[in-house]
Amino acid sequence: MSVLDAVLLFLAGFLSGSANAVAGGGTFITFGAMTLVGVPPIVANATSSVTQFPGYITSTLAYWTDIKHFWRGALLLCLISAAGALAGAFILLALSNPSFRVMVPWLLLAATALFAAGPWLKPAPKAGHEAAVGSLVGSLAQFLTAIYGGFFGAGMGVMMLATLGLTQSGDYHRLNALKNMLAVVIAAVAIIVFVSGGVVAWPQAIVMIPGGALGGYAGVWIAKRVPQNAVRGFVVAVGLFLAFYYFAKG
Repeated sequence: MSVLDAVLLFLAGFLSGSANAVAGGGTFITFGAMTLVGVPPIVANATSSVTQFPGYITSTLAYWTDIKHFWRGALLLCLISAAGALAGAFILLALSNPSFRVMVPWLLLAATALFAAGPWLKPAPKAGHEAAVGSLVGSLAQFLTAIYGGFFGAGMGVMMLATLGLTQSGDYHRLNALKNMLAVVIAAVAIIVFVSGGVVAWPQAIVMIPGGALGGYAGVWIAKRVPQNAVRGFVVAVGLFLAFYYFAKG
């Protein structure tokens, strides 16, 4: 890894943390930066999960007041999320880099479209005091979302918030708290599988994690001065650029 690559990855980590703090979508930036410096796509995907994990933790802790009221009732969804993430991560490891590379532009296009539609997918507030586990349909939806999260992950938060809004009780903030809690479970399981499979690029991760931490802190400043739509537009542009980049490279 050259000095130029290290600077690029640190900046990508910073932009990722900032984007996540304001509008989400940081995975597009970290994944894209690693692929541009020559990291194979499966390794880039796995390493991106590692770099995003601290942000999932801090986001969950920020909602601790809400989570402590419903975490016992959400344990089933946590177990379902862990099983789905395990399946998704093993599916990824079963693929070769060329096979996954063929899928990447389509995954990026789908995730970018999902992220762009995020404001329209936010669930409407529902009556009720707890984000309950809900129905069999809700459990199945969470299992499928967790498979996607373990396999690729970009846009997972938007997808999860949309499905939880359709299948669970509670207002928006409780659903967002539940989403963050489940994202920690999905990311943790996927990371364990990726580390065990030896597909994490640790030098690149170590460079990006401090950048992400600083970016997350700076995101508060950015959120007060830059419209969320501008940040969302930037992330969508990155996603589209990466998708067409992979289509062009074949």
